Amino acid sequence: MFLNKVFIIGNLTRDPELRTLPSGAPVATFGVATNRVWKNQNGEKQEDTQFHNIVLFGRQAEIAQQYLTKGSSVFLEGRVQTRTWEAQDGSKRSKTEIVAERMQLGPRKTGSSGAQPPQTAAAKSSGAPKEELETIEYPSEEINPEEIPF
Repeated sequence: MFLNKVFIIGNLTRDPELRTLPSGAPVATFGVATNRVWKNQNGEKQEDTQFHNIVLFGRQAEIAQQYLTKGSSVFLEGRVQTRTWEAQDGSKRSKTEIVAERMQLGPRKTGSSGAQPPQTAAAKSSGAPKEELETIEYPSEEINPEEIPF
């Protein structure tokens, strides 16, 4: 049996870019960053950020383009795919992406029930603070290797 399944929860690193395939099917591409936080053997906090290329097709691509922006939180389920091609200069190129099959939008900006309404000129000139996006906080865990049952 073979399995190629990925679950990603992270924040967009750029706005989704919507294109149309020759068949007429919409396709959206964007980046997602995921973070991992842990403590090393000395108890010091360590952090690691990974960046993932995401591809969505069909109606989900249109939804992503309509509702997601840079910084938005998203949950994706899909598969890993690596594409290879020959560049114009003759060199071989490759790109690893997550082809998402399911998408769940994360929490929206606080105080909004949909798309952001345009700011009035008075709000722009008053220097009103921008609303911040909620981010996912992962619990800190102390894992003792001797407690792992295998």
